[in-house]
Amino acid sequence: MPIVFASLLIGGAVGLFAWWFARAIVETDGQDDEWRYDRVRIAELRRLDSLYRWLYPLFVPLARINRNAFRGSLKEIQREIQAAGLPRFWLPEEYLARCELLAIAMLPAFMMAGVGIMGGPGVVMAVVFAGLTAWLLRRNLANRARTRLVRIKRRLPFFLDLLTLLMEAGSSLLQALEEAVNEFRGQPVSQEFGRVLADIRLGRTRAEALLAMRDRLQDSAVGGELGSILQGEHLGTPLAQVFRMQADVLRVKRSQRAEAVAGEAGVQMLLPGILVMASTVIVILGPFVLNYLSFGFSL
Repeated sequence: MPIVFASLLIGGAVGLFAWWFARAIVETDGQDDEWRYDRVRIAELRRLDSLYRWLYPLFVPLARINRNAFRGSLKEIQREIQAAGLPRFWLPEEYLARCELLAIAMLPAFMMAGVGIMGGPGVVMAVVFAGLTAWLLRRNLANRARTRLVRIKRRLPFFLDLLTLLMEAGSSLLQALEEAVNEFRGQPVSQEFGRVLADIRLGRTRAEALLAMRDRLQDSAVGGELGSILQGEHLGTPLAQVFRMQADVLRVKRSQRAEAVAGEAGVQMLLPGILVMASTVIVILGPFVLNYLSFGFSL
């Protein structure tokens, strides 16, 4: 009986998926009123993300629910989307809906396994595992953003060094940015400065493009370096000199961070060292203690 129930759930999920897929592949003009002027973004997301394209009718109500239920977290999620390098067309409530839909898609499998192992209580466990899946997908976004920011900060000094060399050789800022972006192609730092270059070509000033990058990443270290570059430009300092100075500052900060980590290593290894010493003493003296307890002390 439990297997039949789980099979019916899986069959219903497959049928529902097929129905939504048939609706999703047909372009319709019926949009929600508040998203009526958002068709370019929606079209781009449909092109880039297959799940969004297939299950778009489900994204609309789930995004509306998320907008009200997670109002306090949407700004942080938007920052993480930008820092993780995901397409800028995602709204935070829609990305949450994507995580929820993936968790719901796995619910029948959790249900089948839970009911088969535990019976009736397995339904509750399946729901719990589905919620945990959605939470893990949400945490994965934060981890991706954190990892990408670390990669940007590691490569940023070398990127600024290359900009310095190119500008000292006579290149303009646009030419130097283009060459550096091509040289670091595939790296997150190249993607971010590529957007800065695109913004400048679209008519933004250099200050506006750099401020937009700082707003996208919202990292204190990278934001501080960009702020120093903006301040140097405002004061009339040559950009090549500013880039060289900031590259040196980043290297000094990285050295200081490495020294701090090395200094903490001794403290962190103290407890494992004590445990190793205690286990060694037990291994050496243990047989003598057991022999004394069993047979007493004799010469």
